[in-house]
Amino acid sequence: MQATDIQKLRETTGAGVMDCKRALEEASGDFDKAVSLIHEKGITKVEKRAGRNTRAGLIESYVHNERIGVLVELRTETDFVARSEPFRELAHSLAMQIAAMAPEDAETLLGQSYIKDESRTVKDLVNTVMAKVGENVQVGKFYRIEI
Repeated sequence: MQATDIQKLRETTGAGVMDCKRALEEASGDFDKAVSLIHEKGITKVEKRAGRNTRAGLIESYVHNERIGVLVELRTETDFVARSEPFRELAHSLAMQIAAMAPEDAETLLGQSYIKDESRTVKDLVNTVMAKVGENVQVGKFYRIEI
């Protein structure tokens, strides 16, 4: 196992250095198996975070072809995470999802197939970001206007 493998796993999953090292050791150097192990452990951590208060966040706007407009509220625990790149990317992805799929509410949104990768749901996408940033992430209100 080399440092480059650990770094590659870290970039792919967003997990910490020691978590990546342990996953690679446990997977006997098999990269794909290590990714699976991290995701399994990450989901467990995500479930533990679900009850935490989300007092920070941001509002993302998106306009598609000057005909569909979206505002989405995405909440997290701290301002530090709200300013992070994974969180901002998630907010933008959710705004695009809402523009494309017109969900009725947050529950419907989370159950939809993700428009950029139909093998995943929007909830999977949110959980992946929760695992990366280490905080609870919740979709708040959203508004979609179409002409």
